[in-house]
Amino acid sequence: MTCKEAEKLIPLFLKDELDTDDLREFMEHVDKCEECREELSIQFLVLEGMARLESGNVFDLQNELKARIEETEHILKWRESMQWLLYALEGLVGVALITLIALLVFF
Repeated sequence: MTCKEAEKLIPLFLKDELDTDDLREFMEHVDKCEECREELSIQFLVLEGMARLESGNVFDLQNELKARIEETEHILKWRESMQWLLYALEGLVGVALITLIALLVFF
């Protein structure tokens, strides 16, 4: 993923609108790229900071962003685990269908 692609995904990341594949690529890129991590921080601070100022809430946005990134990494691992489970179940259904068809044809 290029920096330009990652920067386009920042608003979607902040809205929790990235699919699993895009989220994985985005997180890997941001983890390795200081410039994109800085851009993510800036956009998060602007978006959340404006919302918090309007509501008058006290906040620590740097720690909130860090917590959000950690939570997203956990969610990404869970999504990927569920994806593998889905593949396994699809495989089992395929085997069951083939077995059923074989039984119907031969008996």
